[in-house]
Amino acid sequence: MPQTSPDFIFMLTNQDRTVADAAERLKDVLAAGITHVGFKDIGLPFDELLGLASAIKKAGATLYLEVVSLDEESERRSAQAAVDLGVDILMGGTRPNVVLPVIAGKNIQYYPFPGKIVGHPSKLEGTIETIVQSARQLTAIDGVTGLDLLAYRFNGDVEAMMTRVCEAVEKPVVVAGSIDSPERMAAVVRSGAAGFTIGTAAFNGAFSGSSNLRLEIEKEINVLMRIQADAGDIALSPLTAG
Repeated sequence: MPQTSPDFIFMLTNQDRTVADAAERLKDVLAAGITHVGFKDIGLPFDELLGLASAIKKAGATLYLEVVSLDEESERRSAQAAVDLGVDILMGGTRPNVVLPVIAGKNIQYYPFPGKIVGHPSKLEGTIETIVQSARQLTAIDGVTGLDLLAYRFNGDVEAMMTRVCEAVEKPVVVAGSIDSPERMAAVVRSGAAGFTIGTAAFNGAFSGSSNLRLEIEKEINVLMRIQADAGDIALSPLTAG
């Protein structure tokens, strides 16, 4: 399978919540060269999320919102929040029938979770077969643009599952959650995923051992560059998409 250059999507989140000092941390994220930035719909008051969204858009970055919704009504509110925030890509959630009418005509791409999502922080349950089946069903829906795959929240053969999902669907798959090592990042690249998110791992200094967020992100970018070079993608920039 040809290697891809996945989007590096930085999430201003820790343990599935937007960090309290997200506006300040955004400066480090942008300074490191990231051009895909997102946050969750919990952790900050909505007026602060509005300011954060505005700053991301003003910087010319692609804006993502990942929803943390355990019931139908909260998922509807999250979809409306995506509209009000003017996001480019709405990630997460499990109810296209609820979300799609809210975002219709708003020029928002929509990447729901395939598989059975349980709890918060979210876990991905099921077998590889049931997750692949869910992925196919979701991507067959008009208005579903891609998938948000909680790969490393799955208790099984994660790389096999990622690869199977990416091969099973024609739409982009973003791998989210717990990408906290070069080995996991390399597995994501091998799987053919269109992108991946990093949040908690960066705030924990997983790649650099440093609490300096800009240094940590630059280390992650360097790791991605090396993975691509090892795969024969030396012509690709580490930030072709991210």
